[in-house]
Amino acid sequence: MKEGLRKVLVIDDEASIRKLLRVSLEANGYDVVEAVNGREGLVETASQRPDLLLLDLGLPDMTGLAVLSEVRSWSQVPVIVLTVQDSDQDKISALDGGADDYVTKPFSVPELLVRMRVALRHAGQSLQEKSELISGPVRVDVPGHTVTVNGELVKLTVTEFNILKVLIKNKGKVVTHRMLLNEVWGPNSVEHTHYLRVYVGGLRKKLHVREDLPEIIATEAGVGYRLLDL
Repeated sequence: MKEGLRKVLVIDDEASIRKLLRVSLEANGYDVVEAVNGREGLVETASQRPDLLLLDLGLPDMTGLAVLSEVRSWSQVPVIVLTVQDSDQDKISALDGGADDYVTKPFSVPELLVRMRVALRHAGQSLQEKSELISGPVRVDVPGHTVTVNGELVKLTVTEFNILKVLIKNKGKVVTHRMLLNEVWGPNSVEHTHYLRVYVGGLRKKLHVREDLPEIIATEAGVGYRLLDL
């Protein structure tokens, strides 16, 4: 490993993708290790101890989801999956299986770099231990059960507060419909996505207290929601 650099393991069977990632990531100060299939990726994850995995879901010897499942049985290393277009179910399965984020092929390198920075930053934080959670102008006082936006108190219902708490603990990451429903309403409500549309819509309006402030909750179509890491 190059001294002081974050190590990224790329698990992808396409040589052109690996080359693109190696050149792009090394130019941005990362140390890059490659694996051409799932089994090799698991060996390299165990031996190299990378700081982050870039995992293609379409591997030749085993599925990317199987690799993710095995990694998650013994490691919490940040994982960003690489998916093809129009594969919402793969994205959902990967996120529910423990992936930190996803990018869609063909992907934008600048967008990937942002996703990587967020995943690495999130991995280094212990948000669950904090009594105050912050993202840009939004501050959530967990024990006080209060929310302010740019210093202004915003009154939320219990459900809206619980949704925001889950989103802000995972700021910058996609939270799937299933994950949110399970956290807020329990496992018997994971199919009731219409609940979320109503409550997230109301939450968006309450958080958007001034026209000059950005919308902070982004919709990941067909997948879930992402609270922007402002």
